[in-house]
Amino acid sequence: MHGLRTVHQPLPHWKHDITVSGAGCYIHIPFCAGKCPYCDFYSLPRPAEALLDRYTAETVRRLAAQAGPWRSLYLGGGTPSLLGAKRLGEILRAAEGKLLPGAEVTVECNPSSTDEALCYALAEAGCNRISLGLQSAVPEERRRLGRGSGLDRTAAATEGIRRAGIGNFSLDVMLGIPGQTEASLRATLSFCLTQGARHLSCYLLTAEEGTPFARLASAGALSLPDEDAQRALYLCACAFLEERGCPQYEISNFAQPGYESRHNLGYWDAAPYAAVGPAAHGFLHGRRFHYPRDLAAFLAGEPPEDDGPGGDFPEYAMLRLRLTEGLREDLARTRFGHGIPSPLRRAAEPLAALGLLRLNSEGVRLTREGFLLSNAVLGRLLDADSR
Repeated sequence: MHGLRTVHQPLPHWKHDITVSGAGCYIHIPFCAGKCPYCDFYSLPRPAEALLDRYTAETVRRLAAQAGPWRSLYLGGGTPSLLGAKRLGEILRAAEGKLLPGAEVTVECNPSSTDEALCYALAEAGCNRISLGLQSAVPEERRRLGRGSGLDRTAAATEGIRRAGIGNFSLDVMLGIPGQTEASLRATLSFCLTQGARHLSCYLLTAEEGTPFARLASAGALSLPDEDAQRALYLCACAFLEERGCPQYEISNFAQPGYESRHNLGYWDAAPYAAVGPAAHGFLHGRRFHYPRDLAAFLAGEPPEDDGPGGDFPEYAMLRLRLTEGLREDLARTRFGHGIPSPLRRAAEPLAALGLLRLNSEGVRLTREGFLLSNAVLGRLLDADSR
């Protein structure tokens, strides 16, 4: 986004106390029925059953070597639901003994591969939260995104989730789809809330390098909404959801109070988390690591690669400023033995005057307009702190 605008708008209460404690665990399941044209995550076409069995067995083996305990477990992808109930159950049960009481256990699912039987099996295996891909409730927008199944499949999936007793589920929504309007976006958000979603992730569509969308955009065959249109859609989503009891708590995430994603809050609080699976990233003992985007290497038992130290103050500040709660003086002092550095506060003052953030003795937090310019805002703040 470009252009700095002075705005004055209400924000959620200063402190939500949505901090986390303890480690999490992320498991990457890299299989999809088909590659969406905008997706740059590591995923592969669904292989033969024998290879799915090998992947499951290797994941279970690697989980046995992890230390725990975990306050959250997240199975992402790809499309984890393509593994089916039996394999997902094996993975969830392999992690069960490492989970703290009341741990949040999330499985990403696609409506086309999520039926009532799978939901019951997931609930039986300990899953208590599902993240369901939707992107849009408008048929033409879904077609442009390459989404195959209709809304009837999503409605059937959410009904199966509820019947299985999983009362906490999230829906993904895309902002900035070609042809999307504020009216069509409100229709999508209304559909999500009427389905009973307690959490929504609303992402601005970008043409990521190497994706079909990027190639189409480069050839002039795809036109994404301009920055002003994206801004209007983003602010529309924020206002619409807040008015309906699902306020924003992170740049792209909204939830009914108490239903914020505890696993993702761990990322934004620079908390440790284990990781298993090709392309999975982790952070343990002060060091970040990742597994290569290579299924064969993972199945062969290759270890993850070290990415160096992590969790220092600049990284912590960058992550915390993604939250509406922002970078808090008290939490920084507890973790690092010092509050928010003076250079960062001084750099924040002119940005506060422009309405891009709020600054007071309790800390620094971005406004919605600040979130729209987050790369530039964070760059100024963190560059000042590093001098």
